[in-house]
This record gives sequence, C-alpha cells and structure tokens, in this order.
Amino acid sequence: MAATIHFRGPLRYRLRSAATVCRSLVETSVRPTSKGSRQPGCNWLFEAGTEILKSQLAVAFEMRDVYEARRYLDSFDILSGHSDVSTTPVTHELFRGSWFAANNADTDVTVLYFHGGGYSFYPRSYAHLIRQVTLGAKSRTFALDYRLAPDYRFPAQLEDAVNAYRWLLANGTQPENLVFIGDSAGANLALAALLALRDTKLPLPALAIALSPPTDFETRPADFVHEGSSDWINWQMLEQWRDWFCDAVQRSNPLVSPARADLRGLPPIYIQAGCAEILYDSIQSFADRARNQGADVVLDSWDYMNHDFQMFAPYVPQSVEALRRLGEVVARRTRDAQHSKPVFAMGFD
Repeated sequence: MAATIHFRGPLRYRLRSAATVCRSLVETSVRPTSKGSRQPGCNWLFEAGTEILKSQLAVAFEMRDVYEARRYLDSFDILSGHSDVSTTPVTHELFRGSWFAANNADTDVTVLYFHGGGYSFYPRSYAHLIRQVTLGAKSRTFALDYRLAPDYRFPAQLEDAVNAYRWLLANGTQPENLVFIGDSAGANLALAALLALRDTKLPLPALAIALSPPTDFETRPADFVHEGSSDWINWQMLEQWRDWFCDAVQRSNPLVSPARADLRGLPPIYIQAGCAEILYDSIQSFADRARNQGADVVLDSWDYMNHDFQMFAPYVPQSVEALRRLGEVVARRTRDAQHSKPVFAMGFD
C-alpha cells in the first residue's frame, strides 16, 4: 500500500519540514557506505523513518513554545490512503475524539485508543498509526483526543480517559468486548486508567495493550543503563514532556508512575517494546515487578526495534508482525472474556 508525505500549514513550517525530511533521507542513504547500518536486521525504511522522526522532533523542541512546536509537527503528514478504514469525529461535552472503523472489523470488538506524543503533542500523522492498529485489531476504534499538557496537566488526561470509557459503556459497549490500546504516553494513560477504574469499582475492559509505555516518571534517567542510542527520542525530551505533564511531587503517584502501583486485580496486560528504545530497561523492570505481584502481564520484546516501531507498518516486517500479534491477542482475549464474564449495562453519570 502506497503512502505519501504531505506538507501543510504555514509556508515557513512546510519549507523547514521538507528540508528536514530531505536531509534525513540523504543521511540514511549514505550511512550504509560511510557508517554502516545503525541496527542489524533493519531495512532502509526503518532507518529513514527513525531519522525523520528524530530530526523533526529536534526541530520542534527548538521552537519558542509548545504551541509553535505543535504547528510545526502538523506540517508533516503521512497520507496512507486507507480506504479500508473510515474516520468519524466525535464531540462530547466532556471529551472529544474520532471513530476509526475497519472494513475487516469484528463488530463485537471495540478499542479505546490513547495516543502518544508526550501528553503534549497529537500531530495529524498519528492517524496513520491508529489506522494500522485498527486494521490489526479488526476493530472499531475510538481514538480519544484528550486534553494536552502543559495547557492541562495531570489528572486532566486521566479524567478524559475515564469519561470516554464510561460513555462507551453507557452506549452499549460491553466490557468483555472492549480493549484499551495506547502507545508511548498513551500507553502510560491506558495503565493509569486501569488502576483508576479498578479503584472506583467500575467494570474493567477485557485487556490492555501498551506499546512502549513510560512506567516511571520518578526515577532519574541516570538510574537506567540502557541508552537507546538508536531511538528517535532522548532523555531531554522525556524530561520536558514530564515537566509539562505533572508537578515534581506527583511523579511518584501510581497514576503517573504505574511502576509504583499495586497491579493486582487488573485485566491482562500485553506490552510490546523495542530492545533498542530508551525506555526498554524501565519497561522490563515494570513487567518483572508486575509478574512478581501476580499480575497477568506479558512483555513481547523486539530486537533492534525502537520506540513505537509499530508506526512503520506496513513497510517494516517487524512492525507488520507486531500488529499481527496484537490482533491475535485481542481476538483471543475478547473471545475468552465473552465466555467467562457476565454482561454489564451501566449508566453514564
């Protein structure tokens, strides 16, 4: 399936974005002869995509403020031409988002999707990843457009997530057919939402899938050995996103840092992470701690892959395979949950 890069918005952003992308493509093309491949087993499109993302984010963080950075990131879009996924915007009095519906959908499966972007960015290009996840899960997907930091800080995003979940239940979605999926900051939000729902005694979804989740906002980067030199995010970006999102005294809150939570009594959690990503050591530590508590957590690790590598589908084999496995987990868990759980009918307060 063909995809095209589209530049939009103010001319100064389009020109700078185009120049950045061109430099990234040239750098990727000359690397095999001058420096060698950054990671073995990775194709040129993976290398190019990583270089583009790293360069685009670096420019965004040079901007005067977060609002200019958002406008700049919106100047770069990936148009996938997915005629097999339709999109419908939704505006509710408490939140907003969009439905992504796959033509291959199992009409019984609903995904509540939480996007990444450090809780501060939601570029147009994110639609590409959400479409890929929707196709992999064979679902109808409600992608929550939660309020962004630093305009809205913790717990605004969690409130939006819980309100969207209650809305889905009130409109007939059964918990045993509902799956949380989040990437990056959105994966952190998916885990936090599970904890909040459990503690308020609401029925829980059948499954949560966390793609490259940040799990500990309190531990300093120096405490981790893994450097993530092949990743497209760095510690300075992570620290800035963290500071936009929450106060220092909130970092140890389990709803901010799920690594510090009691993880018992949650539905199964399936995690995908790249061994080359900067967060890998903390993700692995979280999974180990969760299993030691008796939680049903599976970590699926991918050699040579970096942060949110699923976004490179359908052009990178590892990304395609990751989304295939994601779909298998969704199908298996929702099928099993339907056979073991009663039907809930809840009102929306």
